[in-house]
Amino acid sequence: MNVRIEESWKRELATEFEKQYFADLTDFVRNEYAATTVYPPAKLIFNAFDHCPFDKVKVVIIGQDPYHGAGQANGLCFSVNKGITMPPSLVNIFKEIAADTGKPMPTDGDLTRWSDQGVLLLNATLTVRAGNAGSHQRRGWEEFTDAAIRILAEKRENLVFILWGSYAQRKGAFINRERHLVLTSPHPSPLSAYAGFFGNHHFTLTNDYLQKHGETPIEW
Repeated sequence: MNVRIEESWKRELATEFEKQYFADLTDFVRNEYAATTVYPPAKLIFNAFDHCPFDKVKVVIIGQDPYHGAGQANGLCFSVNKGITMPPSLVNIFKEIAADTGKPMPTDGDLTRWSDQGVLLLNATLTVRAGNAGSHQRRGWEEFTDAAIRILAEKRENLVFILWGSYAQRKGAFINRERHLVLTSPHPSPLSAYAGFFGNHHFTLTNDYLQKHGETPIEW
C-alpha cells in the first residue's frame, strides 16, 4: 500500500501497511472523510511522523485523540494551529514549562517547533469526527501507533518517553526502562493537573537526560 508518510517511517512501518487491519482502517478513514467532517485535514494525518524522521526522534509524547473542534487539530498531539485558542491541557503544559524552565508562555499553541527538534507528538488515534471525541477509536489506529512506539523502543536507545495520564501509561507499559527514560505523571487536564502534573519537572528531566547522552536539549 502506498502511504504518504515520511520516507524513513515508511521503511520502518512497511510491514504494518501490508496487514489486513491497516487496509480495513484505510477504507474506514477514506469513507469518513468522504461522508463527514474529519480532523485533522487529510494531508496532516501523519504530520507527527513527517516532521520527525525515525532517526531524529529524541523524545516521544503520547496523546490519545486529535482535537475535534474546527481548526484545532494539526496532526500533533496537544498542539493547535496558530490563531486558535489554546485548550486547557496545553495551557497547563506551558505553565509547567514556565515553572520548570523559566521559559515564558508562548503566544500560540503550535508545537511544530518541538517536532522539528525531535519530539514525536503521537496521538494513539490519528483521526476523529468533528465534534465527536473518540469516534475513530478501536478502528486500527491504536495498533498502528503501538507498532511505531514498539519499533522506536526496540531499535533506538536513550529516548525519552513522556506518558501523561493512565491511557498513555498503559500504551507505553512495555517500554524497557533500562534502555530509555520513561517519565510518568497525571495528565495535564484541569481535572488532574493539580494531582501531580504540576511540579513533575519533565521538561528539565528530559533535557538533562538528553545532554547526558550527548544530545542537544529541546528548546521548549
